[in-house]
Amino acid sequence: MKLHDGDEPDLVKLSRHGSVLTIRLSSPDTRNAISIELREQLGRAIEIAERDTTVRAVFLTADGPTFCSGGDLKMLTKQCDPWTVHRRFRSLSRWLAPLINLDKPVVVGMRGAAVGGGMGLALTGDIIIGGESAKLVAGFFRVGVIPDVAAMYHLPRLIGMARAKNFIYSGGTLSAQEALELGLFAKVVPDDEVEEAGLAEAMRLAEGPAEVMGLAKKMMARSFETSLATMLDLEGYGQVLAQSSPEFHEGISAILERRIPEFARASAKAALGGDASRTES
Repeated sequence: MKLHDGDEPDLVKLSRHGSVLTIRLSSPDTRNAISIELREQLGRAIEIAERDTTVRAVFLTADGPTFCSGGDLKMLTKQCDPWTVHRRFRSLSRWLAPLINLDKPVVVGMRGAAVGGGMGLALTGDIIIGGESAKLVAGFFRVGVIPDVAAMYHLPRLIGMARAKNFIYSGGTLSAQEALELGLFAKVVPDDEVEEAGLAEAMRLAEGPAEVMGLAKKMMARSFETSLATMLDLEGYGQVLAQSSPEFHEGISAILERRIPEFARASAKAALGGDASRTES
C-alpha cells in the first residue's frame, strides 16, 4: 500500500495479518531517521490504523539494525530557524497524538538503538518487545535539544520522575535487560525472534476486546493528572460504553456457555448489523 504520491521511496510500509496492521519503518540507510518524508508517511499510516475499523491492533517495527536514530541531522542543521521548527513540531503533533491516543492496542517490536526522538517513538507502544540488541538512548542533550516526541510525557509516567531525570540528564543508555527490569519492555527475545514475538502479541490483543482495551487506554492516560473523584466518574462513564459493546456481550455469553470468546467476530458482526449481544457458537 503506497503512503505517498510520486516517486519518493517507501520509507514506511504497511502489511496486514488478519486484524493486525503492521507499520514498518523502512529506511535502514538513514537508520530510520525521522525525516520530513518519513514523518509524512508515518502520519498517513497512523490515519489508516485510526480509521479502519477492521484493524484491531497495530504492530510498529522497523527494518535494519537500528529501530530509529531520531531526528534527521542533515535536516536539523538546515531547518532550525524559529518558524520552520515551529511548523515542524506542529506537524509532528498531528500524527504523534493520534498514535498515542489510538483506541486500539499498539505493540512495538524493536531491534538495535532507539535514539532521542526514536526512543520517544518506541515509548508510544502499549507493549514493547525488545530484541537482545535493543537499547534506549537519551541523546537529546548531546546535540543541545530538549527531549521530544513525547519522551518527557512517557518516561516520568513509566519509570518515575527521578529515574527519568537521571536517565535524560546523564545522556544515558538503557540496555534491553535494563529496560526490561524497569518495566519499559514487556519481553526480551533474540533479535531474529522480534518479528514473530511482536506480531504474536499484537494478534493476541486483536483477538481480545480491543475496543474496550482502547477505551481503558484513554482513561489510564488521564490518571496522573486527574483526581480520584474524577477517575471514578470516568470509570462509570466508560463502563456505560463498555457494557453496551458487542465485546462485553460476547464475553458474558462465552463465560455462561463455557466457550472461548470470539471478540473480533462479535465486533465485526455488529458492524455489519448483526446481533451485537452474542455470536453463534
